[in-house]
Amino acid sequence: MRRLAGFALVLIACAGCGTGANEHFTIQSRLVGHSLEQAVFVPSGDTHGRPLLVLLHGRSSSPDSMAKKSITNAIGKLGSRAPVVVFANGGNQSYYHDRADGRWGSYIMREVIPAAVRKYDLDKRRIAIGGFSMGGFGALDLARFRRFCAVGAHSAAMWRTGGETPQGAFDDAEDFEQNDIIEAATANPRLYGSARVWIDIGTNDPFRNANEELARRLAGESFHLWRGDHDFSHFERDAPKVMRFYADALERC
Repeated sequence: MRRLAGFALVLIACAGCGTGANEHFTIQSRLVGHSLEQAVFVPSGDTHGRPLLVLLHGRSSSPDSMAKKSITNAIGKLGSRAPVVVFANGGNQSYYHDRADGRWGSYIMREVIPAAVRKYDLDKRRIAIGGFSMGGFGALDLARFRRFCAVGAHSAAMWRTGGETPQGAFDDAEDFEQNDIIEAATANPRLYGSARVWIDIGTNDPFRNANEELARRLAGESFHLWRGDHDFSHFERDAPKVMRFYADALERC
């Protein structure tokens, strides 16, 4: 075990884990209050100076469930442009924001990202963040608070009002208001600054209206509508295109 920046970092072999991740590490989080295992895809070659892509999984899911081989294969094919990818652990239904049961947003920003940058000797100026469903919301929410090269929301779980939200997504009405992305974008259409933004959603996805409204508020950002519902398989099918988006943004950042 190595001690890193005030918390323990444990490298665990991934042999036989059945996912596209080829490494794992565990953060003993002070901000959430317990240990959380992260999945990592490390492309071939030296990681020194490479960019970092943080991908956030959906509700009732896990880092390994998002680290599909279809996704890591698409990343690996980027060659020297491939980022190190951390599939961050967001628990069961954290929605990646600071709340009563833990400072989940701060944990991603202040523990997961710095740990990955230091462990793999990455370029701390070139970081992108994205996610699916709950993770798509988390990426959009977290990107309000620091500079990222790119932000990707893939079938993001979003709501226009607090009354639309399911139990567990937010602590209460005040918690929703503090993390109301659409309202934040209405107040500031340049919410994400110079970051490149990708939003995609299915034609029959229950979150379609909220995603379309956010895209309208963020004038000029990239919006993609595909045929289907709230389905992770679309993210897998489009992985080569999406990973090129992240690689291009990281290269030009």
